[in-house]
Amino acid sequence: MRPSVLESLALEATTKIVLLVLDGVGDLPDPVRGGQTPLEAARTPNLDAIVPASALGRLQPVAPGITPGSGPGHLALFGYDPLETVVGRGVLEALGAGVRLERGDVAARANFCTVDGAGVVTDRRAGRIRSEECARLVGALRAGAERIEDVEIVLEPGMGHRFVAVLRGAGLAGDVSDADPHKEGKPVPVAHALAASPSAEKTARVVNAFVARAREKLRGEQPANGVLLRGLSARPGLPGYRERFKLRAAALAAYPMYRGVAELAGMEVLPVGETPADAFAAAAKRWREFDYFFIHVKGTDMAGEDGNFGAKVETIETVDRALPALLALEPDVLCVTGDHSTPVPARAHTWHPVPALVRASLCGADGAARFHERAARAGSLGVLPSRDLIAILLANAGRLDKYGA
Repeated sequence: MRPSVLESLALEATTKIVLLVLDGVGDLPDPVRGGQTPLEAARTPNLDAIVPASALGRLQPVAPGITPGSGPGHLALFGYDPLETVVGRGVLEALGAGVRLERGDVAARANFCTVDGAGVVTDRRAGRIRSEECARLVGALRAGAERIEDVEIVLEPGMGHRFVAVLRGAGLAGDVSDADPHKEGKPVPVAHALAASPSAEKTARVVNAFVARAREKLRGEQPANGVLLRGLSARPGLPGYRERFKLRAAALAAYPMYRGVAELAGMEVLPVGETPADAFAAAAKRWREFDYFFIHVKGTDMAGEDGNFGAKVETIETVDRALPALLALEPDVLCVTGDHSTPVPARAHTWHPVPALVRASLCGADGAARFHERAARAGSLGVLPSRDLIAILLANAGRLDKYGA
């Protein structure tokens, strides 16, 4: 559907929509566990209670056979075409870390790393240092790299070994390669301009100077004695939820990247703890203020990438134990789905469609007994592009006008 058509039909209303995203929830049958997926193996009595009155189906995040990253996966769920809406990872990380990006800023996702005497990266994550250590080291870098040429360097610590670097000044561009080898055993590569422009060349020059200055500043530190930068990008201008769909939207996500993509979509990012119970409690506290709540759960994706079937099951069960608090709010529309599949056997994101559940008074209940991949394949929603999910949610919430006479 063309965005202009959907946006022209959007109506003001008082109904409430909740999008509960279990990151990477989609999976494949495990022959060792009787052909079950984690959703099938999990004990989910609270979810089971609402499934018969729900419509089920599957979402295609990008296109058949295309494996999505987390950014495109979420942008699609939010109603943006992931092939047309390209957002750099640096921008998402910066916004998620609470950095207000100004016009012309270039942001990068940064890591502390370990390098040997020859400058070869021996650990891209610096032993996964603690967040407190990351904050200390970012403070040290701030004291020694506030400005390079006429460019201000804005640094913000993240979780573990991660931090955000923003270049702020005139004549910058995001068309610059990564200063990151993406694997151990190689030196930090020199960033270079990906476009023949003075702005990209200037940005690459500043990036390389910052990496060198950080290496000097971190001399003597262990294991974090170097930095890597990747995903350099400038903030795009996207129309937000209020403008597009007449929704006052809120985001409840603990991890920076997901807060970032929600902020890009025009959502107000609310403070929240790391557990599903924390998120549901935060939604209850602000329930009257918003029409739409995006709630993100990271643990399913982490367990899938670790190849840990049991941990994925436990995360799903943790969500289910907390679910009564969310159901007590009586949202008019509740959708439970994922941004992509992260099957345990693959230990990575994959292209497989993602199971989706929509519960609403007029959803056309399928009468299924449980919510999992097998049931979703037989559901009445069929296979939808993820970007069309927002239309289903708006329609079920009575927020779309009739098309045509």
